[in-house]
Amino acid sequence: MTTWDRFFDEKIKLIALGKSILDAGGGRPFQKHMAKYKELFKDADYVVLDKNGKPDGGVVLGDIHNLPFDDEYFDGIICKSVLEHVESPEKAVSEIYRVLKKGGAVLVYVPFIFPYHAEKGFYKDYWRFTGDGVEYLFRNFSKIEVEKVRGFFETLAVFIPYFRKILIPLGRVADRFFPNKNQTSGFNAFVIK
Repeated sequence: MTTWDRFFDEKIKLIALGKSILDAGGGRPFQKHMAKYKELFKDADYVVLDKNGKPDGGVVLGDIHNLPFDDEYFDGIICKSVLEHVESPEKAVSEIYRVLKKGGAVLVYVPFIFPYHAEKGFYKDYWRFTGDGVEYLFRNFSKIEVEKVRGFFETLAVFIPYFRKILIPLGRVADRFFPNKNQTSGFNAFVIK
């Protein structure tokens, strides 16, 4: 397991300790990357915010720039691969702060060096973030941990779609032998209010 996968797994378990959880921009409950964590949240009130979906089965229609929840409503928030798709990441983070309880936690992933990935009719692709940018966005929180996702060679592999399944594992091995601490495809962050 990679250090960034381990970071995400450890932090999502901390988020799962909460009683009320918001998956901000998750589309549908426990799709794709979140499916393996479903059991962790079996006792939580797990709400998914989606701007373009259908309001059913735990999905609430809404905009992350103006969250339809009371102040300090959630114990934990997951915001994975969302902030690059919103017009104003600062406004979105301000709303996350507003609806998060004092002492609550947020788990975030944002891309840095990553291919353009808008989906016409659903969302656009506006932003990329450095580690410094992530720290700035969450500067009003009391604690922040940032973890790089992927190294130089694995990041390069992300840009070659037809051979990605072969090249990503090879890139991961190459990154172990030739580490470059300044190149990454994105960042995981864990923040506490």
